Amino acid sequence: MINVKITDYGSKKPNDNYIKYTVSGLSPEAIEYLDKNLEDKHTRCEDNLIITMNFPDKYYPFGSDVAKFRLEDFIAREEIEMMVFLSSFLEDMV
Repeated sequence: MINVKITDYGSKKPNDNYIKYTVSGLSPEAIEYLDKNLEDKHTRCEDNLIITMNFPDKYYPFGSDVAKFRLEDFIAREEIEMMVFLSSFLEDMV
């Protein structure tokens, strides 16, 4: 089962925000498929895939005032969204 955890996030400068996801629980074939087909910046680290997504301010999910008060909810939602994205992406692997 795919497990997604946000391991880092932040802003480098205006309109240069990022979220780093660590993805575990993937088969070697799934890691290889994602490594070859994901367009977003990513690296392989042992049995994990580390994906870094960049966002302009307008789309950065942790940039709103609401996110500052409910950060745990926003992190959980982002982890679920990435898991769903990767699951659907891997459906094309067959």
